[in-house]
Amino acid sequence: MLTQQPERTDQLQQRIEELGPWFHNMRLAGVETAPNHFLGDYPAIKFAAFRHVVPQDLSGATVLDIGCNAGFYSMEMKRRGAERVLGIDTDPHYLRQARFAAELEGVDVEFRRMAVWQIAELGEKFDLVIFMGVLYHLRHPLLALDLIHEHAARDLMLFQTMQRGSRETIPVDEDYEFNQSAPFDEPGYPKMHFIEKRYSHDETNWWVPNRACTEAMLRSAGFSIEAHPEDEVYLCRWQPVETPPDGPHCVYPARGPE
Repeated sequence: MLTQQPERTDQLQQRIEELGPWFHNMRLAGVETAPNHFLGDYPAIKFAAFRHVVPQDLSGATVLDIGCNAGFYSMEMKRRGAERVLGIDTDPHYLRQARFAAELEGVDVEFRRMAVWQIAELGEKFDLVIFMGVLYHLRHPLLALDLIHEHAARDLMLFQTMQRGSRETIPVDEDYEFNQSAPFDEPGYPKMHFIEKRYSHDETNWWVPNRACTEAMLRSAGFSIEAHPEDEVYLCRWQPVETPPDGPHCVYPARGPE
């Protein structure tokens, strides 16, 4: 086994520091990008809890990683044999990290600056969509799931969101009378917590669901839950949805008069 030259390690360490701060701790040629991460060896430590539900052999599959950050999951899917992996993010800082990491590791992944609201522009559907750590950063989270269902997902979606509130879930009736208010106070009723200002010093945190709400939103958007290997992680499968009486799930803004 070849030992990396100390001067090359120093140069790599310097370049990683220049590209920081990193949210993904990755080992690039033996150098960690975020060794002092407040969550530990993240996201590897989290992935260890659910990696078994993701197909080990993705030969021939296409993958879309929405909110790819520095590309940890994108590169992992490519290592599992995916034919095409596209990682998208709105933050050019993370995309610089991702491109650097993929080039250094010799992993053929495409990274593009794009928001979830733009995925219809891709004009293709993917065998696996990764949508992790994004939902709670969105002002319109259910619309994002609807857009993924309509424009991006063909089969599987690996989903994760931060959750707060009760882990309990209760059966929900098909309908409730107008004067029934008690069910809404049940801890296991689907609820979303709205963050008007900041949460964890982050102004991009907007909505945090409880477990019941997370699962209800997935079902409502047309994703059946195939596995729930970790508290906040779900492997889902695309299902057809009927157009509801109030119109299609996906809505698009109409511009007013100029």
